Amino acid sequence: MFTGSMVAIITPFDSQGRFDEERYRQLIEFQLENGTDVIVPCGTTGESATLSYEEHDRVIQVCIEQVNKRVPVIAGTGSNATAEAIELSQHAKEMGADGVLLVSPYYNKPSQEGLYQHYKAIAEAVAIPQVLYNVPGRTGMNMEAKTTIRLAEFANIVAIKEASGNLTQASEILAQAGDKIDVLSGDDFLTLPLMACGAKGVISVTANIMPKQVKAMVAAVDKGDWVTARKLHLQLLEMHNTMFIESNPVPVKTAAALMGKCGEQVRLPLVAMQPANLEKLKAVLKKYELI
Repeated sequence: MFTGSMVAIITPFDSQGRFDEERYRQLIEFQLENGTDVIVPCGTTGESATLSYEEHDRVIQVCIEQVNKRVPVIAGTGSNATAEAIELSQHAKEMGADGVLLVSPYYNKPSQEGLYQHYKAIAEAVAIPQVLYNVPGRTGMNMEAKTTIRLAEFANIVAIKEASGNLTQASEILAQAGDKIDVLSGDDFLTLPLMACGAKGVISVTANIMPKQVKAMVAAVDKGDWVTARKLHLQLLEMHNTMFIESNPVPVKTAAALMGKCGEQVRLPLVAMQPANLEKLKAVLKKYELI
């Protein structure tokens, strides 16, 4: 259902730390002009953890308005409280989102059965296409392949964003439930190998600043042009790695600011890049001729 190059879009703030709607609309246009297939607001990269409920809804609403049905919008509506995730997902549906992205409950560290019951409750409560999101490095626990395979039985659970870094786990999902649930790469640097196994695309951080190039690599895979895909993968690798020299989204937002796309402001407890890492980032951006 959701395929191709998808961007986990940053949320720009003004100098007073408020949501900068005008810059956000410009960022969305930049994505659409460069071929991005799906916009994903309010994910980790969109600093959803520090948005108020009102801001969260507003960011999603502005995204849906600006996209204006040109591509799908998958709204980040996950929470570590199941009732809250249901409420956020219902709001997104009412606003016109095409799907929702549901990060695994963080901090609680539920069992695999707890994870299953969490996602089951959301699937049964909100009739909208749902993308599971497994990111152990952020949540403190891994959703095992067997749990994802169980959840694939729900018709409105259509995909999983796999950011476990475990190719074997992603392959097990594809081998046993690939006809029922799509796998999407949650790590830019693993998009090519995951798509070689059957993944349908990527929800990308790097696409915030290099949407055309990320789309070109995904498109090359779709065409079966593995020589071009491999070349682009290797060309982008240094940038992918640089986007994680500090906690996401600090590097990518700083990069976008250096490119003149938005302000560099992030919300506490995130802070501006450390000077040494900032110099590394600038060097890489210059190497890629982005600044």
